[in-house]
Amino acid sequence: MITGINHITFSVRDLSSSIEFYRDLLGMKLHVFWDAGAYLTAGDTWLCLSLGQPVPGKDDSHVAFSVGEEEFVVLQALSQAGVEEWKQNTSEGDSIYFLDPDGHRLELHCGTLASRLAELASSPYKGLVWC
Repeated sequence: MITGINHITFSVRDLSSSIEFYRDLLGMKLHVFWDAGAYLTAGDTWLCLSLGQPVPGKDDSHVAFSVGEEEFVVLQALSQAGVEEWKQNTSEGDSIYFLDPDGHRLELHCGTLASRLAELASSPYKGLVWC
């Protein structure tokens, strides 16, 4: 049985700039790196950067990382670094949707599944079915 996400791997063109982005701008912890990759963590989430030729999708697929309201100030740092936003937030909780250096779609989100479900109770999506 699946118990959660084990790790996330992103293909990256330039390992050094990707390490700087995830470690220095987003605050992840770098554990190791080698010629073709690196391992970082954000809390219990393990991120692998793998040197290659990324081809990110153009749909709504993305990875959302949790941040507290007090840490949401990273928005200003992202803007100052010229990081591109790919979507505006229209759902419950503060979020910023942005691209990493290789075009991978990311989100920083203040909120939980519980807060999202509470919002849905008062403003349900079309066709919403509670299970």
